Amino acid sequence: MKQEAVAEAGSSIAQKAGRYLTFQLGDQSYGISVLKVREIIQTQPITRVPRTPDYMKGVINLRGKVIPVADLRLRFGFENAEVNERTCIVVVLLELPDGRETFTGLIVDAVEEVLQIEAKEIEPAPGFSDAAISTDYISGMAKVKGDVKMLLDIDKVVSESSVMETIGAA
Repeated sequence: MKQEAVAEAGSSIAQKAGRYLTFQLGDQSYGISVLKVREIIQTQPITRVPRTPDYMKGVINLRGKVIPVADLRLRFGFENAEVNERTCIVVVLLELPDGRETFTGLIVDAVEEVLQIEAKEIEPAPGFSDAAISTDYISGMAKVKGDVKMLLDIDKVVSESSVMETIGAA
């Protein structure tokens, strides 16, 4: 039984190998599968939508399409930061639990690079003994060039309800 669990975990990690767009929030580095990334744009005016979570900054008009925008710093409980020339919006394609897809913008401090991350460089997300701490949104921890990059399951980072509330209210 224990060997089956180890084999399943190894198979899961192998599936996470691939190309990742890496970016910074503060002094921490994160990665999102490039298969989820549609484009990277400069910050632009965001229309605030009432009654949405603080981390949902509002919506932007991207070539005629209304796109909700989330601030990942606020989503992860970090302090707000001033927008500068490196701040940008990463537009990703989210898959909702019901199978539908929607575009969402993610405000990040700076985009780093696209990396090929091999399975041998990825470890499972850490478990915490406190049940109140969830790491479901972390698909793995990559050890790359002496640094640790948190690989995000972006579909779980931004909740469906927040995205749908923001789109519906726009």
